[in-house]
Amino acid sequence: MRTDQSIPSQILDLIRADALPAGSHLPAQLLADRLRVSRSPVNEALSLLAEKGVLQRQPNRGYFLVKPIGDDERGLADRLGLDESGIVTQVYFRIADDRLRGLLPDDFSEALLKQRYSLTPAQLNAVLGRIASEGWAEKKPGYGWVFSSMLTTADSLLQSYRLRLALEPAALREPGYRLTPNVVARCRAAETHLLEGGIETDTADQLHERGVRFHESLVEGSGNAFFIDTIRRVNRVRRLLSYRSMQDRSRYVEHCRQHLGLLHLLERGRNEEAAEAMHAHLSSTLRNVQKISEILKT
Repeated sequence: MRTDQSIPSQILDLIRADALPAGSHLPAQLLADRLRVSRSPVNEALSLLAEKGVLQRQPNRGYFLVKPIGDDERGLADRLGLDESGIVTQVYFRIADDRLRGLLPDDFSEALLKQRYSLTPAQLNAVLGRIASEGWAEKKPGYGWVFSSMLTTADSLLQSYRLRLALEPAALREPGYRLTPNVVARCRAAETHLLEGGIETDTADQLHERGVRFHESLVEGSGNAFFIDTIRRVNRVRRLLSYRSMQDRSRYVEHCRQHLGLLHLLERGRNEEAAEAMHAHLSSTLRNVQKISEILKT
């Protein structure tokens, strides 16, 4: 599934992939967990799909699938006008870059973004939903929006790495830690893809998502809900500066090799060595502080 798709389009893909029959219930929280977003954009997407006739809303019960979506309906999102991912992604990066350059105020209105970036109401809702789900802006009570004060400087990004430096090695030392063979295989395939050319060809979005998924998968092996929730939160809000740091991708080759080394150790139950390797892996980013700081300067 492409991470740059609109939320309604991603929900359609899940319905198709799971071969859900007519009448299937689509719980908002379950969808939010699978799509790795908050419930707010999912609820908006479910409401839109109900308006389009794909779902039926039953009071006090939620949303239910009207009819199955087969493999022959892969263009359904386009036909319903749900997937404007290209425009939304492009504007998303423009907003992120303008914010980092200090060209957007802390407080802003929807009208400001709509006019500045020539957005339709649907595009505006999609890009704001994505920004809000990632935690770098939120709707104010009543009227308007406000950008988060977090992660708008190079120091903020490095602070997030210092948090991860304390958390991720500890997760690998948790009693009962277990990484399933399926997770190991998926993570290894992602790293192999990058080393075989993906570092140069993947979008910033894809590159960030692969790194996030690798580290979150390893933390999830701890089974510790506090570790898992914390790493997910910090990854959501550090995304903004991670994109800017991807202007220099040369360091990703070594990162991929270190990731593969971590998988090798965890497969063999050598968790203490893996924890030390994770500490060294994250520390290498901190040692590049000057390089990253230059990239992130406005």
